Amino acid sequence: MRIGIGFDTHRLIAERALILGGVEFDYPLGLLGHSDADVLTHAVCDALLGALGEPDLGQQFPPDKEEFRDISSLLLLERVVTIMTNKGYQLNNLDCIVIGEQPKINPRRGEIIANYCQILQCQPDQISLKATTTEGLGFCGRNEGLASWAAVTIKKKGE
Repeated sequence: MRIGIGFDTHRLIAERALILGGVEFDYPLGLLGHSDADVLTHAVCDALLGALGEPDLGQQFPPDKEEFRDISSLLLLERVVTIMTNKGYQLNNLDCIVIGEQPKINPRRGEIIANYCQILQCQPDQISLKATTTEGLGFCGRNEGLASWAAVTIKKKGE
């Protein structure tokens, strides 16, 4: 059994789609980043990479490479899962949280979990997705950005 944690944050800006867990939210602001800036999926990727003892997301998929401009973070997750599979591991469980005042995550929670289940080849009860506010404190509380944490356990296939 191996454990990994991941964290990501991006600034909210106008005229950009807001993608979380591969789901586009109807929201007037989106996240600034080289890819689609999906903070939730980035945290999940980094947690998996950490559990695998691999370099982080920025080293795996450098932001100065044009091939990753505006790429769906779900595609990055697929590549991370390929690394995990090639090393002989599978997901045991994923626990993740989105931090921000808006948008509300719960109405789209099932869609996000379904996206992750498909890519991670797991069941919904292996994934916990939560959201919290910061009660108006800090950059997330001022609606300047969103943050996300993720923790994973992985295990050797067949164990």
